[in-house]
Amino acid sequence: MNAVDVPVNSSIAPLRNVLLLTELMERVMNRTPGLPGLASFTGYSGYGKTHACIYVANRHRAYHIQVKSVWTRKKLVTSILQEMGIQSAATIPDMVDQIGQELSLSRRPLIIDEADILVSKNMIEVVRDIYESSQGTILLVGEEQLPQKLKKWERVHGRMLDWVQAQPASIGDARHLAKLYCRGIDVTDDLLASLHAASGGSARRICVNLDRVREKAETAGISKIGVAEFGSDFFTGNPPPRRS
Repeated sequence: MNAVDVPVNSSIAPLRNVLLLTELMERVMNRTPGLPGLASFTGYSGYGKTHACIYVANRHRAYHIQVKSVWTRKKLVTSILQEMGIQSAATIPDMVDQIGQELSLSRRPLIIDEADILVSKNMIEVVRDIYESSQGTILLVGEEQLPQKLKKWERVHGRMLDWVQAQPASIGDARHLAKLYCRGIDVTDDLLASLHAASGGSARRICVNLDRVREKAETAGISKIGVAEFGSDFFTGNPPPRRS
């Protein structure tokens, strides 16, 4: 198991940000008729947003794409159509209509991860066009400043139903992840608390550190590990100090 890849199945369901995104998706899908169908889920890198997206997409049969920094408008719409299993039309306007029709007829939601890239590349209006063509459910997932950046695009900003911020990983999240990454090993509360603090709220760093704990326990041949056995060799994300 890769230390930075949280298993994407029911085992991650109790994680804080998975629950938040699930609640947001259900709120937008079940909105009162006439209310807007766009919403955003944003937060700092490492908070587990993408894994939450994958879980929620599987649960609600959502179409899900992850935008790349090199994408163009054409690549955006062709990628959505590929996710839908639909042969692309010849032009971007026709492809937008295809996407809108599929969302409207299927009633399946669309999750766009790394949506802040669309804002920085002046491509976010394509999402508005898709929404207007479908009146469907579209979740924009991205970095912390996405809501502020969207203020520049009033025709998108004004169609948002809700803004939800991803939260730092809790000690409960760390305890649950320990069951996944340290199977068969008893990680004591003192070590878990130190690990959680050193990880700075990042689910990704918690997973990396739990993998270090597992490796240390297996190397030492022990089934229970605490601060006394592990020490403080945590990955914090800070670069090593400069050599003198």
